[in-house]
Formats: sequence, structure tokens, C-alpha cells
Amino acid sequence: MCGIAGIFAYDPRAGEVDRAELRAVRDAMHRRGPDGSGEWFSADGRVGLGHRRLSIIDLSDAAAQPMASADGTCAIVFNGEIYNYRELRRGLEAEGRRFATSSDTEVLLELYRSRGTAMLPELRGMFAFALWDGTSRRLLLARDLYGVKPLYLAAAGGVVRFASQVKALLAGGRVSRRQDAAGVAGFFLRGAVPEPFTLYEAVRAVPAGSFLWVDERGAGEPEAFASIPAILADAVEHAPALTEEELQERFRRAFLESVRYHLVADVRVGMFLSSGRDSTSTVALAREAGAADLKTVTLTFAEYQGTHRDEAPLAEEVARHYGTDHSTVRITRADFTAEFPRVLEAMDQPTTDAVNSYFVSLAAARCGLKVALSGTGGDELLGGYGTFRKVPAMVRAARWPSRLPWLPDALARAYVALTPKHSTHISQKHGAVLKYGGSYAGAYLLKRAVFMPWDLPELMGTEAARAGLERLGVVELIDRALHPDPRQPFLRMVALESSLYMREQLLRDIDWASMAHSLEVRVPLVEHQLLRAAAPLLVRARGNRKRFLARSPSGGLPPAVFTRRKTGFSVPVREWMLGGEDGGKGREFGRRGWARHVYDVAFRPEGGL
Repeated sequence: MCGIAGIFAYDPRAGEVDRAELRAVRDAMHRRGPDGSGEWFSADGRVGLGHRRLSIIDLSDAAAQPMASADGTCAIVFNGEIYNYRELRRGLEAEGRRFATSSDTEVLLELYRSRGTAMLPELRGMFAFALWDGTSRRLLLARDLYGVKPLYLAAAGGVVRFASQVKALLAGGRVSRRQDAAGVAGFFLRGAVPEPFTLYEAVRAVPAGSFLWVDERGAGEPEAFASIPAILADAVEHAPALTEEELQERFRRAFLESVRYHLVADVRVGMFLSSGRDSTSTVALAREAGAADLKTVTLTFAEYQGTHRDEAPLAEEVARHYGTDHSTVRITRADFTAEFPRVLEAMDQPTTDAVNSYFVSLAAARCGLKVALSGTGGDELLGGYGTFRKVPAMVRAARWPSRLPWLPDALARAYVALTPKHSTHISQKHGAVLKYGGSYAGAYLLKRAVFMPWDLPELMGTEAARAGLERLGVVELIDRALHPDPRQPFLRMVALESSLYMREQLLRDIDWASMAHSLEVRVPLVEHQLLRAAAPLLVRARGNRKRFLARSPSGGLPPAVFTRRKTGFSVPVREWMLGGEDGGKGREFGRRGWARHVYDVAFRPEGGL
């Protein structure tokens, strides 16, 4: 796990790379890689690569980056882990290739030299990398299917710049800080800035599951090497007929294999342990896969003590059951107050989530961990959210009346006019059911939205809101996650939740929040090959698919895990922000209050948009 950066002055008139700028971008990501730093420049000075290292696989200096090929024609900077690198290496050795390190980075470099971009679907892991091919004088940028690892691009004046974080690109001093009204609108609508937008006009995300080339003409268009909806749509066509027992066995093999791969490391691996089924199942599978020295970490809060939200008692019972080295870390309001400025400083783009990820990462780092597994992804893959029922039901109910030429807009306007904006009894969203609810993309927006489009003029200004909404095209943007169409309602929701909420909020937040503590977080339930194995099974499965994960550990889970009420992993931010002196107004400090607060305090530009 690392921070990568680079500059390619593809236009000769741009001159050589500014080395001070590259170092400023690289070292703005010091926390991503405190174990070392490196740089590489091409002979003509027009290409520069920078790297901050967090040593996980092959801890020796020989595995430092940037890494160049033996003949000097290629150089790479890589963020992430390739879990199947040993198998890939054996295949390359059979072809006659030789290796100087035991790192996955060198395998990635040699695999490219052997197969080019055709290698990308073979990679099992999380990755974002940049590879300079001196023979063709092209720079390759690529990112894993789910976008677990971030990669951002800025192109202007004959120069392309890239980095693992938006703020790092800005730290170089050459990228415009002019905010993008589309990115701001997207944040207020969805609680996270939707890709490929960022908060800044000059910076774009490299799309997940894609690669692009930068050559003497500049940055080309991204090309997809895999897509979540495509994998799901293909599974519908080729899913075998299986019994319940066969489904369970295939799910079990797929989950166990993914967890086993995610344990590959040359340092100790830990686990975030809540009292939920996803993390408990992952701990059980990790032990079954051979994790003998597993460290587990749980957060507890005084505000939750004695309530169903306190995960510590059951998590401690689970830890005893599986014999893990367990720590329960207590986080107080004083801890939050002390850390909050650092939370905002580390936050790469505004989000309505992430405080939970920040503090559990802090706890893991305090326990001496450099790698921790997370149960993130189980709800998105197996249908653990209410959206899996509510969105399809809304579409069924609203599909035909939403097509009437006047009723949807009239109903929405009436609700906005008659319903108080901050009503806790009637939501203005209800009036938009016919306006948005007739399609999966619109219904999903309605269920996940923080603010609605008509709220934006108050938040951004009238002109910025109009321009932002027009450029964003939020419903059309959401709809892209359903092309090609998986057709089944359940699979459509897997595509939407995995491509949008998980990718653009949960995974992004886990990345910056964990990296703020120099911690690598791995997500074994979020993995390309796991999706390919599970997709045909999801096609045939019926009912609550989460049963397949909970039944996968050979010894079963402790009975108390099945009887505990689902709460989700939360932190008492509302209580911490408002304390006991809010006169009951804590109810109002939900996602909307948090969105306003984060943007106003940490991201709103002076003078406005």
C-alpha cells in the first residue's frame, strides 16, 4: 500500500518535469507510505515518477519503487496488492523470465512486458498503477475493477499529472483549485463526489476497471477491461442450475479462497471485528484459511454502552470463540474533539461518512497493525440493504404513472411548496416518487440522496446549482452502472450499490481514512475473481443471499451473531458534535447537517463557486 505520483510532459514545448513539484506531490502523501520514498526520471527529463512506500510484501530495499525493468525500458509505480502474484510469477518463470525480488511489483512489471494490457483481467487484488513504456514512449494508467485503490489525473498545458490523492495533486502548486460545480452538486446530492468528477475542474478520477494511455498527443480515452454490470449480465446467460447445497458449497469455496488470498503478507494481518455477520464470517474464514496469529480490533463508545449499538460485548465473545488476539478500543468525545481537525485534513474529498473508518483505523494502528481486513462488501454483494427491496418496489409502483406528461412534475412542485424543508414527519422526497421512481437510476437516487436537486440553490447559489446539475446529469450518471443491464432486480441492485455507494463512498473513505494512519485495509468480499465466481450463484439463489456467507465457515458462527439486531457500523458523531446542550436538536444533525458542516469548514472556497 502506497502513494504514487507522476508527471509526463508529453508536449515538448512544456519542457522537462519540475522535480520539486513531483516531490511536493509525492511527499504530500507521506502518511500513505512512511517506510520510504523514491523517484525516477526518464533520460530526457520529460517523465517523472514518485512513490511513498508502506512495506507489506518483500520488505527489503530491493522492492522499493519506482521500479525499473532490468533493461531500463520500463518503470512502474504501484499502489495496492496483487494477491496471486506467486502463481503469476511461476508462469512467467516458466516462460524464461527471471526476478531479482520477491515483490508483487516486479511481477506486475514483468507481466506487462510479457502480455501488455491483456494482463489486467488476470490480476487478483486491489491496484492503481502507472507504467512508463520507454519503447513506445507511452504511459499506462490502470485501476482495479471495484476502484478499491484511487487514481486521479490532471491534464493541462501539455502536461499530465497523476496521484493517489486529489489533495496531493493540488499540493504541487500547478493544478487549478477552481471548484467544479458538478462535483459539488454531486456531493450534496449523493453524500460523496461521484466519479469521474472530483471537487475540482482540473482533476478527474481514472475510471475503475479501466486503463488509459498517455502518449505524445496527451491522455487518451479510458478503456474498460472489466465491468461489474457486464459480469452480472454475463452470469444471467450462463448460470448453471444448482441445488441449495451446491450453491452453498460453491459460495463457501469462493469466500474461503478470497479470504485466503487476502492474508498474503510479510507482516502481521489483523481484522476489524464488529458484531455483524460479515466481519464475523470473515474472521472465521481467516482462521480456517490458516491465520494463526490473527489480531482483531473492535471500537466501543460510552454513548452506546448498554444499548443494541454497543458491538463490544458480542465482538469479544466472537474473539474468544475463534481464539484471536483481541483488543477493544474505547473512543471518547475528547478523542473525537482532538482528532476532528486531522479528520478534515486527511479527508481527500468531502463525504458524509468516514468517521467510523477513521477511528477504527486509528485503533488498529494503535494496536501496531499495518494490515487489517474489513468485512465491507457483504451487503453490496449479497443484498444486505433495504434498497434491495425498496428500489425495485418503487419502480414497479411508479413505472406507469411516472409516464404521464404532467403529474410527476406537478406533484414534486406541490410537495416542495407545501412541505417544510426540515420536517421530521413528511419528507419532500415523497413528492418526487413519480418524478424519479419510474426507473432504477431515479429510484436509487431518491433512496440514497442526501439533498434533492431543488435544495441546491440554497447550498451553492442559483447559477452554480443550475450549471452543476446540467453538467452532472445525475440520473444518467447513475444509469451507467446498469449498462449492460443485468436484467434481474436483485442483480441490478448489486450493480448499483457496488458501483456507486460502495465504490464512491465506502471504499474511497476507507482508503484515505486508513492511509491517514499508515494502515492498509483489505476487503476480501470486494474482489474481481470473487464476483466472477459468485455472480452465477446469485442468479440462481433466492431469498436472503447473506445466509450463504454466514454458513460458509465450516464450524458455523456463534448463535448470538444470528440473534443480534443489524445496526451497521456507526460512530456517535451526532452526540459528539452537539453534546447534551442541543435541546433535542440532535435529530437534525444527520447526513444533511454533516454534509453542510464538512463542506463549509473544510472545502468551501473563499468567495464561493
